[in-house]
Amino acid sequence: MRDLAPQALGIAAWGLMTGVAMVKSGMSPLESVIMTLLVFAGSSQLAAIPLIVAGAPAWVILATGFCVNLRFVVFSLHLRPFLIHLPLWRRLGHGYMTADVSYVLFTKRFKQPGETPEARLAQEAYLAGNDGLNWFSWVTSSLIGVTLANGIPPAWGLGFAGILCLLGIQCSLASSRMRVLSSLVAGTAAVAAYALPLKLNIVVAIAAAVILCLTVERVRGVK
Repeated sequence: MRDLAPQALGIAAWGLMTGVAMVKSGMSPLESVIMTLLVFAGSSQLAAIPLIVAGAPAWVILATGFCVNLRFVVFSLHLRPFLIHLPLWRRLGHGYMTADVSYVLFTKRFKQPGETPEARLAQEAYLAGNDGLNWFSWVTSSLIGVTLANGIPPAWGLGFAGILCLLGIQCSLASSRMRVLSSLVAGTAAVAAYALPLKLNIVVAIAAAVILCLTVERVRGVK
């Protein structure tokens, strides 16, 4: 929890802004609260909100959220050796709670799964501490945003604070040439396809980065 504390304020700002955005978009407070607790994924929530407002088909909303959250498939595959010994309900709990920041901190601290029960318990405890503070910061601030949505002025710039938090996470993950390449390709494609309706530029950006990086890895063996 101490390791995640410096990022908690950025997470809270992002959650507060997301809570405000949900209500301002026309969702009811109840719908916003349910989305906060069930989805628990700021990037996909913000991607889905304008689609919901625009009356986009359900499959487009679900596909967008799925694509935005594809990174969690990678996270879960990486964490599998660390958590596979746990009962299913505990693995599902970690799957729900683990977010970008807690994943980054965990993988920086632990390179290999623990070899003893004590070591494995210590690793799970570290992940749970990060997850718990991350969840509390996000959910609490998001619910505050839902409650105070009509009283928080846009001039506070909460969205910019959240973007800075996510940018810091992205930079910390850009630890190899392939990851840097994927970030540059995705960013370029997202800007180039910005005019597409229903935020489909997000889907285009993800697809372009995945296809190009897989091709480069296969042809040149870059890791």
